[in-house]
Amino acid sequence: MVDATCQGGVVPNPAGPDDRTMTNLTNQSVELLQTMIRNACVNDGTPESGQEVRNADTLESYLEGTGLDIERYEPTPGRVSMVARIEGSDPEAKSLCLMGHTDVVPANPDGWERDPFGGELVSMPDGNAEVWGRGAVDMLNITASQAVAFKHLAESGFKPRGDLIYFAVADEESGSAHGARWMADNERDAIMADYVLTENGGLHGGSASGPTINVNVGEKGVAWRRIRIKGTPGHGSTPFRRNNALVKAAGVINRITEYRPPAKFTELWRERVETLGLDKEEEAILLDPDKIEDYLDEMPAAGARYLYSCTHTTFSCNVIDGGGQMKTNVIPDDVVLEIDVRTLPGESEADVREHLEAALGDLASEVEIEPMMNDMSTMSPINTPLWDALERSINDPFPDARLSPQLVVGFTDSRIYREMGAIAYGAGLFSPSLDSSDFGMRFHGHNERIDVESMRLSTKLWLDVSRDLLGG
Repeated sequence: MVDATCQGGVVPNPAGPDDRTMTNLTNQSVELLQTMIRNACVNDGTPESGQEVRNADTLESYLEGTGLDIERYEPTPGRVSMVARIEGSDPEAKSLCLMGHTDVVPANPDGWERDPFGGELVSMPDGNAEVWGRGAVDMLNITASQAVAFKHLAESGFKPRGDLIYFAVADEESGSAHGARWMADNERDAIMADYVLTENGGLHGGSASGPTINVNVGEKGVAWRRIRIKGTPGHGSTPFRRNNALVKAAGVINRITEYRPPAKFTELWRERVETLGLDKEEEAILLDPDKIEDYLDEMPAAGARYLYSCTHTTFSCNVIDGGGQMKTNVIPDDVVLEIDVRTLPGESEADVREHLEAALGDLASEVEIEPMMNDMSTMSPINTPLWDALERSINDPFPDARLSPQLVVGFTDSRIYREMGAIAYGAGLFSPSLDSSDFGMRFHGHNERIDVESMRLSTKLWLDVSRDLLGG
């Protein structure tokens, strides 16, 4: 539990009294994060939700006075994305985009210790200060700290060789149709960059003798599917031998939930295993497709969930809809399920269909399967100037750490940039005290929060990488 709430967004000097500039920038990052959380740009997947215009207004107001042109794009009412740019001196030089999304997922206040949209700055018993609220981790901490670094560079007279772009984008949480996907299809030149830094990396791992910082260089594909189950309507008082669509839907859900495709190891899996700090015997088991299943079954669920997702195509039944026709005394004839499918590198739309048919068995012929989203897995190489700049910048505060390339089991807007030909990494730099398992539970979970030290480290990272990569 918490001891007290810090007031006004002003934090103790996390960088030391000899670094006033960094302290000021950290405080700005914290205050901007608090405001963006309070704006409650909740994206529930409907076109009218999100209303990212509130965070776009906040960011535009913050960046005003830098002398930079700021462009706004609104493909759907209220779904505003914003682009700002520091022009490079060399049109042939490589460009860098700092990208953060401005929407957040819904939150149930009943599960929180604090108001999920209060944006409170809280002093914890261990002496750390944390910002609490929906989006603190995913990913307003990065969106805010990138804006602060971008503004500071602009005000400092930064003259990069290539363009430095700040892109605050709407609708990442529901597939990007009103955000990055729309921008790529309609305003490509406004956002295109050679290199992109976005969510999420920067967690510490490895061992004391071999510390690592993770950088996300690839992500699983997303293949959301809508499954329609038909039945025959009737009166609820005579259910015997009825063709009840809801009952069939229950069978569909059960089969998909129990389906376990075989494990497949990506090129990054060995790297991931080596960062877990396990003994050699356990590492060997995790690298053996014949043994990993039993090992994951015996592991605590929190750790097993992530490792399973790294090595398997996954299926999650998350939405059921009767189209507004359901009533207590009416046997339903039409039920729709929405399934979150995440694919491994190399898997196609045909592979998804094969998986679902294998899971459903004889029920496959009784359902209609419709694609909702069909983005394949993407990956960026690490032998790049951006990787080298990240490594040098991270080695400043953590000289013994090496970068560890990782695969993200969710999706981000990186995939859209990779499709356009850019090198995109999920980066950031968090406090060594931040436990990776605890951090993972905060994504879309209760009591989402980020510590101020992580805000300081990430803000400085964006500054250092921009200067290193672009010069000036």
